[in-house]
Amino acid sequence: MKTHLAAALGSVVLTAGTLLGAPAAGAQTAPYPTTPFDITIGASSVRGTLTWRDRSVGAAGTHRVVGCGRVWFSTYGASGNELGTWSSRTRCDGIYQFNAELPADVPGGATAVRICLDANSTLKCGWYNRP
Repeated sequence: MKTHLAAALGSVVLTAGTLLGAPAAGAQTAPYPTTPFDITIGASSVRGTLTWRDRSVGAAGTHRVVGCGRVWFSTYGASGNELGTWSSRTRCDGIYQFNAELPADVPGGATAVRICLDANSTLKCGWYNRP
């Protein structure tokens, strides 16, 4: 009888320890870090959010064009080398949504993104570092 009681008690303690050490139901991993961006030339602009993933950077937002222009993104690694690029086509007079995945296929991903806005042959670029 004592043997059965000891075995049952040991089983309860083991089960309780396992449950206490288990993550809560529905627990999620931490989200990827994000960085807002905004580059404006006159009435034209590119605005949105960069999402820093392990081997890519998500870029989503709005490209507002007065006249004609385009926007492009370049990712950079820790050593300063360019990892990848993405560009819109030339667009005229409108508001355009974009959602792009910028390549950064190195361990740890990109450490910086350069965003350039071309509005009627005027160029403005900005640098955004990984948080």
